[in-house]
Amino acid sequence: MIELKDVCYSVKGELILEDINLVVEAGDFVSILGPSGAGKSTLLNLMHMKIFPVSGYLRVIEYNISNVSPKHIPLLRRKVGMVYQDFKLLEDRDAYENIAFALWATGVRRKTIKKRVLYVLAEVGLSHKRYSQVTKLSGGEQQRVSIARALVNEPYILLADEPTGNLDPETSHEIIELLKRINQKGTAVVMATHKSDIVDTLPGITYRLNQGRMVE
Repeated sequence: MIELKDVCYSVKGELILEDINLVVEAGDFVSILGPSGAGKSTLLNLMHMKIFPVSGYLRVIEYNISNVSPKHIPLLRRKVGMVYQDFKLLEDRDAYENIAFALWATGVRRKTIKKRVLYVLAEVGLSHKRYSQVTKLSGGEQQRVSIARALVNEPYILLADEPTGNLDPETSHEIIELLKRINQKGTAVVMATHKSDIVDTLPGITYRLNQGRMVE
């Protein structure tokens, strides 16, 4: 699903990631563990093809850095969902509208939109909050809306960048359990976190990142 070989990334000559080698297979749960500033978010942004390496090989599903073009990126984003620490929700819209927005933008039929949005709301346990303004939801509920939005396009891969970073321990546990259930249904999950206690409870492979390099 995802393959990086000797990937390097720099900004204005400063090396942010160096010689990164990583593979994500279908159905994997992969954790990227490291302190703040280690390069975790940069690594996930490479996987989402928001940015591109300065050297090395990167492939995400059928797209690699030698054959991808700007017209392919929206197609890739439908297959690779992204969840953020700060949620990145539209604050003037309710939960349903936040999730439906990506489908509206791509011209999906209204009937299909309703079916998919109600399904993912049920998956994340928020059917009863579908018409609530997101600013009136708790942090955990906002993250669930963010996860539902990432799932509504039925992606092969879910990227989660510090999904529990702004949450209390109990809510963090609930979000991690939700990600595990999503993974058990067949979606590959790649999660970046600085919390080693969370990673200890997770299935799959853990990569440790420090100062832009894989150390374990």
